[in-house]
Amino acid sequence: MRLIPIVMLSALAFAAEAAQFQVEVEVPRLRVAEYHAPYVAFWIETPENTVAAPLGLWYDDQEKWLKDLRQWWRRTGRSQSAPYDGLTGATRSPGKHSVDFSDLPAMAELPAGDYQLVVEAAREVGGREVVRIPFQWPPASAQQLRAQGTEELHDVTLTLTP
Repeated sequence: MRLIPIVMLSALAFAAEAAQFQVEVEVPRLRVAEYHAPYVAFWIETPENTVAAPLGLWYDDQEKWLKDLRQWWRRTGRSQSAPYDGLTGATRSPGKHSVDFSDLPAMAELPAGDYQLVVEAAREVGGREVVRIPFQWPPASAQQLRAQGTEELHDVTLTLTP
């Protein structure tokens, strides 16, 4: 009788570790005189808008522009220093870009509950935009959740797989 709870707990632990959290972001091609690729920050927030997990940051070597990611900067960025928490990388050119956050320690430590993925983009000599996608963690079933940006981001897709 003791074996059944142990097997069930092991299966639940394995399911939580195996859950996939992938994000696809479309950076639009803008027709402007001076184009700079956007800085983009990814993080997870609770329903109370507190940071549950920093996920990633796309930026170049000019850290002075990180403050233009205003929400990210206020909520988690200013308390960090290079190397920043999560997956970091260079800014991305226009097009669709995928990133898999599944293996980050923050995802393994994320308690079950309701959250929102937040993606913020800001460009030098450009605009700023924040897109939010609500989700439940861990996912009970495979899901593709979408949000549409209007200026600095186009389609943002969150793919969750148990």
